[in-house]
Amino acid sequence: MDIFKRVGAIKEGHFLLSSGLHSPVYWEKFRLLQYPAYTEKVCRLIVQHFKDQSVDVVAGPTTGGIILAFEVARQLGIRSIFAEKQGAARVFRRDFEFNAGERVLIVDDILTTGGSIKGTIDAVNKHGGVVIGIGVLVERSTEEIDFNVPLFSCLRAPTIVYPAEACPLCAAGLPLVRPGSQG
Repeated sequence: MDIFKRVGAIKEGHFLLSSGLHSPVYWEKFRLLQYPAYTEKVCRLIVQHFKDQSVDVVAGPTTGGIILAFEVARQLGIRSIFAEKQGAARVFRRDFEFNAGERVLIVDDILTTGGSIKGTIDAVNKHGGVVIGIGVLVERSTEEIDFNVPLFSCLRAPTIVYPAEACPLCAAGLPLVRPGSQG
């Protein structure tokens, strides 16, 4: 939490999240990821958690997951790949391949609904990989999400979210901010 606060990554207001939900808090992970030393430090937590799990490859969804997957893989001494959006799904392009049965660790930045992670799991499964765990920087979900594999969070910070049609921030007339690339 200290690192996130130090870099100004925790924003307050009225935000449209990539999931389509609204929230009074936004975690701007790129405020942290712009500093290699901080990125290395938080990724070390994920590495320490999964170091004895015989991971073959680290995969992350675009965009923040690319940086995290690369750093976790670097520390583990293995390769990293990333899954890109294609319509509503996530796919591996750029000649990324898996050998049948390769053990895959998925890493992502901010977990709210799990959509990016679920899409990456589906893409790994289509290529014959075996997801053995998930590591995230911040788990902001208020309800437990079951991915059927172990989940490790560097920071657990449950944060309320609202569907657009029931958002009290909208009802109060607060301007809605669409941060980041939402890609």
